[in-house]
Amino acid sequence: MKNLFKTTLLLTLMAITLPATSHAMSTTVTNGNTTKTEAEHSQKLINRLEEIKSMDLKSLTRKERKELKHEVKSIQRELHTNSSGVYISVGAIIIILLLLILIL
Repeated sequence: MKNLFKTTLLLTLMAITLPATSHAMSTTVTNGNTTKTEAEHSQKLINRLEEIKSMDLKSLTRKERKELKHEVKSIQRELHTNSSGVYISVGAIIIILLLLILIL
């Protein structure tokens, strides 16, 4: 009976976690051209951020500084959304820990 419970629990955990990891793999396993263009685009955005950091902001008007601030925020947001990863919620971690405690 205990062996059946462990097997069922293992299959359930695999069913829950497998779709999340397979989605992450499918987004990173793309053809080489797509990843190269994404890398080039990311590098252009990083270069633009470096340009803005090296600018003398005191010589700009208030409106220009505000536009630059919005541009920096949008670039950072875009760079952040381009990064891929698998995220697990706190509730899922707690459930996994409880199940592991029950198994062991």
